[in-house]
Amino acid sequence: MENRYFNRELSWLEFNARVLSQGLKKEIPLMERLQFLSIVTSNFDEFFQVRVASLKRQFFDNPDLADISGLTPQMVLTSISARAHQIIRSQQECLMSDILPALAEKGLLYVTPEAYTHQQSEYLHSLFSSDIYPLLTPLRTDTETFPNIKNLSSYVAFLLKPIAGIRYSSEELKGSDDLPRIAFVEIPGGISNVYWLPTERGLASSSGRPFALLQDIITLCGTTLFPGFEVEESLLFKVTRDADFAVDEDSGNFINAMEDVLVQRQSSFPVQMTCNSTSEKIRNFLMEKLELSSDDIYPVDRIINPGALMELRDTEVGASLSFDKWEHFYPADLPEDQPYWDTLKFKDKILHVPYESYDPVVKFITDAADDENVLAIKMTLYRTGRNSPIIDALERAAHNGKQVVVLVELKARFDEERNIAWANELEKAGVTVIYGLVNLKVHAKILMVIRRESDSIRRYVHLATGNYNTKTAKLYSDISLFTANPRIANDATLFFNLVSGYSTLQKMDCLGMAPVTLKSRLLSMIQREIDRSSPEQPGLIIAKMNSLTHEEVIDALYKASQAGVKVLLNIRGICMLVPGLPGLSENIRVLSIVDRYLEHSRIFYFQNGGTPELYCSSADWMSRNLDRRIELMFPILDRDAFRDVKSILDSYFMDNVSAMELQQNGGWLPVEKGKKDSDYNAQEELYRKYKNRDEARPQNIEKQFEVRRK
Repeated sequence: MENRYFNRELSWLEFNARVLSQGLKKEIPLMERLQFLSIVTSNFDEFFQVRVASLKRQFFDNPDLADISGLTPQMVLTSISARAHQIIRSQQECLMSDILPALAEKGLLYVTPEAYTHQQSEYLHSLFSSDIYPLLTPLRTDTETFPNIKNLSSYVAFLLKPIAGIRYSSEELKGSDDLPRIAFVEIPGGISNVYWLPTERGLASSSGRPFALLQDIITLCGTTLFPGFEVEESLLFKVTRDADFAVDEDSGNFINAMEDVLVQRQSSFPVQMTCNSTSEKIRNFLMEKLELSSDDIYPVDRIINPGALMELRDTEVGASLSFDKWEHFYPADLPEDQPYWDTLKFKDKILHVPYESYDPVVKFITDAADDENVLAIKMTLYRTGRNSPIIDALERAAHNGKQVVVLVELKARFDEERNIAWANELEKAGVTVIYGLVNLKVHAKILMVIRRESDSIRRYVHLATGNYNTKTAKLYSDISLFTANPRIANDATLFFNLVSGYSTLQKMDCLGMAPVTLKSRLLSMIQREIDRSSPEQPGLIIAKMNSLTHEEVIDALYKASQAGVKVLLNIRGICMLVPGLPGLSENIRVLSIVDRYLEHSRIFYFQNGGTPELYCSSADWMSRNLDRRIELMFPILDRDAFRDVKSILDSYFMDNVSAMELQQNGGWLPVEKGKKDSDYNAQEELYRKYKNRDEARPQNIEKQFEVRRK
């Protein structure tokens, strides 16, 4: 029989290939195509820092240990290198041969250094001297200690040659002919990457606006950094280092231990290097110093970081080459001018961002902070974002004398530094801050407001599939639930008691919690689907998530397929389940959608013999989520909310425009469209639904009729 599982890392690579495929689509606006190419690069940055670094460590520790797909670390590393090189070559070809020429036709002309006019070159040298030169620090490489190359920073390296006839103050400065004189300089962050070039008519012309990139300016003007030397060759490069560190959770000071991890990332072992091909000598020198093999070197044509070009979006032309702006509609059934307490007493509310605005979540917390009858606010924070109004509201609530308890997960990878800052700021404001749990990452998204009302103390709960982050809520597709349901509120109370103090695990009525009950509930519901399935009425499981890697869950789905249960999966990223294998998974279909919004919601539907159940969750069906994190799965109990979420879930399996289907060989192909099928793009249809709902909402009478006043 063929292997029952795809390899995790190779499946992820195919996800990044699907991201790239969006950038290759000529029907998508140019700046959006460039955005997808940039995402390919940022995805690879994290992948190499974490997954490839971990594999390299496994190779040194236990090289013969195969994973459940049957591959050893070396086999996976070899396959990763081959496929990743292929993806990056396609990305670069698209960027240089398609995107940049198309942008030039629209008036945004990238000028390479060899094409600068005399006037442009003089202008850039002047600009370099005044605005860039003071920020640069050239580093020699022939010192006793090789200079540290920071993780993910871009550099220009220079091969230098003494200018004949110049006297040097010492033999050490002059150097020897045996060692290459190589120095490098970090390309500074925090300043513009795009610089507009003068033309004969000034800074703009009827034919468009030519521009140069910061990386090219530093390369061009590099000689200025090394008086007495001339530059023979130069190389643009970026090094990716290991970031797969575990914090010492037994440390006496957890925050200090967490900060040590952040420092280690800047000088950990190198995993990969991206560079252009202008100097083989410098490249080989860096490979030797960094102990990288040829498989670890990823060449690019000219541009080391495609994301640098996204500054072009801020121009009038760039804005016109983007998607038409989609609004984020305020929910039609939530009041804008008063708190939600009275609404939620009688009805649950589903919020679907980014089609609907994230303002209701901010309003919910803000109203709670300012309401004199609110006694306490409790919530989890995983990734919050900069300048968060949620943080402001929590601090104000504490100043107003309310009990505010916030569990801040410091181990949220790549957001640790920001979360440490938030935690310190919240504590100074009087908020009780809990720094996660030992050996478990808290990934659950939950907020509870306790309010004194005329008849009793009432609890209002918000549960979500995505983070409390106002920025990503405009880009990520997520589902959240507002409810005052006492059963869910009781479970929320038990949850906060468990994570904040001493508490034996109490049985929850509605919520499933990882790593305690969530996996077992999922497995039992899959088994229940098997038990209630028959040839006349086959069972049905529909699930949408980011990734599927958990061996037990995959095996349970295989068992369901063998029992005749129909399994429909929509998985954005990694899928280790192999669909369509005779006798094993022929009843399982796996789709994936990569589109303008990042699909981030997790929704699970079980037909349950005619009494269907529907859940949303913060957890993917992965080992890390179900076994090593604190996660929550919550039911959709309200009838209208159930209908709304089920409609959302169904739309992802109707898509025949952006959806791709997983094949037995691990490849992905566009979903086949029937002859009579009309185009159906799930995200466009969802946007249209919320737009129509917004247009149908009752308007204020003053908006409908112009009223004369004195």
